[in-house]
Amino acid sequence: MPLRLPREVSRVTATMRLQIEAEFGGWELSRVRLYTDGSRRILLRRRRTKTTSMLPEPSTTRGV
Repeated sequence: MPLRLPREVSRVTATMRLQIEAEFGGWELSRVRLYTDGSRRILLRRRRTKTTSMLPEPSTTRGV
């Protein structure tokens, strides 16, 4: 997800916005590019989640 922040946005405000996107939107920071005019181009990507196996856990007891 591309995000463009103008140069008027402070670092603190940009950090807070990215934290909100990460926490509630499931995004993580991929790349930040700072331009000479002071604007920032930020690329966010979907956060990887651990996948759980769809197979049942193997039983440790044998049927008698």
